[in-house]
Amino acid sequence: MKVLVIGGGAREHALCRSLSLDPDVTALHCAPGNAGIAEVAELHAVDVMDGAAVARLAGELEARLVVVGPEAPLVAGVADAVRDAGIACFGPSAEAAQLEGSKAFAKAVMAAASVPTGRSYVCTTPEEIDKALDAFGAPFVVKDDGLAAGKGVVVTDDLATAREHALACGRVVIEEFLDGPEVSLFAITDGRTVLPLRPAQDFKRALDGDEGPNTGGMGAYSPLPWADPKLVDEVLETVLQPTVDELRRRGTPFSGLLYAGLAITGRGVRVIEFNARFGDPETQVVLARLRTPLAGVLLAAAEGRLADQPTLVWRDDAAVTVVVASHNYPGTPRTGDPIEGLADVAAQDAPDAYVLHAGTRLADDGGTVLSAGGRVLSVTATGKDLAQARKRAYAAVDRIRLDGSQHRTDIARKAAEA
Repeated sequence: MKVLVIGGGAREHALCRSLSLDPDVTALHCAPGNAGIAEVAELHAVDVMDGAAVARLAGELEARLVVVGPEAPLVAGVADAVRDAGIACFGPSAEAAQLEGSKAFAKAVMAAASVPTGRSYVCTTPEEIDKALDAFGAPFVVKDDGLAAGKGVVVTDDLATAREHALACGRVVIEEFLDGPEVSLFAITDGRTVLPLRPAQDFKRALDGDEGPNTGGMGAYSPLPWADPKLVDEVLETVLQPTVDELRRRGTPFSGLLYAGLAITGRGVRVIEFNARFGDPETQVVLARLRTPLAGVLLAAAEGRLADQPTLVWRDDAAVTVVVASHNYPGTPRTGDPIEGLADVAAQDAPDAYVLHAGTRLADDGGTVLSAGGRVLSVTATGKDLAQARKRAYAAVDRIRLDGSQHRTDIARKAAEA
């Protein structure tokens, strides 16, 4: 089949890499893509927020399946436009994508479905904000109600900082702090059947030891050796399936990738948030472990045939990804710097380690790869266990040269040592 992937980050590179290895994929396209994706897919220029343009491109390419990667196009209704053109699309409708587009909407769905989550208030005025902050006390958890590229959440013990962020958001969700380790669990669904993938853990803070500002994610690993073996089954029963059932009951069935961000608290599993697409950087490690060809699974979900899908097959290998970010990330990043050492990784570390591009572009000379965003690369490696995968990932990171770049040195360290 011919497949078109929408997006241009490391998540889309991970998707394209997996799809390029699928024998059923006869042609792979990506729009707009990046310098790394260009090695496995044909790139096309398109406004990813323009549903009509995306649908038109898919038609011109005779794509059988369109996979929408980022959240903003989904919330904007790009998947709806593709489906309206008669082309199968992996990604929820604009209405269903409000599960990520609005924290308040997600809380309402969880309440109706009896999904375990933290207590919360939706606030729109300074008076409501002050009342909510006073009710919960420190540590304060303040979330922008809308999309914020993974950086709309502030968790702080400082009341003034919490209030400042809340006032800047306009509409905000203030909720109780959920203690315990966090887990990311993806599930593919066609609106009825829910097929969970393997759990992962990501690292949101910019600096080692979970210090520094919140980011879009600085690394991830899978599997989670410390997690309860029954965790996936429990989350499927208490979180994923009830949420999908509730959205269908409301007349807004969710078809695509449902991402549950979870906290394993002393009172049990609690949902921190939902996303409506593959997460970045967790996708990089989850897909590295998936043995089942990806295209058929995504197409089955898009066509409502997921109940007929055979059980997914997974590799026993562990996977670790380390994000290499630009100078000053997550502030205004410096871009346009040349990236060296990519060929060294490909020559010396493959297939156990490889580089997935996030914010990159080709220079005018057509050969030099330049930084073009905050998170520039996801260096991913597999191994017999987390210790080996981690060692391989950092060995590959050491081969890469990007002036002023930064990365965390403790991704998966505790899990590997334990």
